Formats: sequence, C-alpha cells, structure tokens
Amino acid sequence: MVLNLFLQSAPSGSSLLGFLPILLIFGVFYFLLFLPMQRQRKQQAKMLASLQNGNVVVTSGGIVGTIVAIETDDTMVLRVKPDNVKLQVSRSSVSSLVSSEGKK
Repeated sequence: MVLNLFLQSAPSGSSLLGFLPILLIFGVFYFLLFLPMQRQRKQQAKMLASLQNGNVVVTSGGIVGTIVAIETDDTMVLRVKPDNVKLQVSRSSVSSLVSSEGKK
C-alpha cells in the first residue's frame, strides 16, 4: 500500500534522472581507467616502432640485452651479458628501453 502511494506520486520524467548516475559512473571510468590505458598503449607502440640496433632493452621476462639485429618477421636478436649469449625474442616482448645507444 505504501509502495503503491509512492509509485503514484513519482513523476514520469524522473526516469531520465535515474540514468544520470549511471552515465556519471561511465564518465568517471573513462577518464580514470580507459583514457590512461590508451595513452600508455600508444606510448608502448611508439617505443616498439622506434627500436634500433644497439639499443639496450628489458623484456617482459626481465632479460636485459642489447639489440643486435631486427628481423623482418617482428623478431629481434638480443645479446645478453656476461657471456654474450644471443637470444631471439619477439618485438612485442620488449617492455622498456633502457638506453638508446643505437646508430644515428
């Protein structure tokens, strides 16, 4: 009975106001989560595209090595110290650039 009285007194235009908090939550998620992730993804892609021979990089597995060769199939050869072991890794496995001592 009380619920019936409440539903009768509610104006029909308030349904638009009911969606406002949901839209506000989506806006906050966009600016706090999605926008920074897009920026980070763009910076990572730019860094991967600019890799050259001689750059010192860190892979996602934590291996630090110097780029010796960049292959055409999106792989690269890294020289890892102290024994100068050469490893072939994919370009996408590089997580960060330590120093850019490449040829200019």
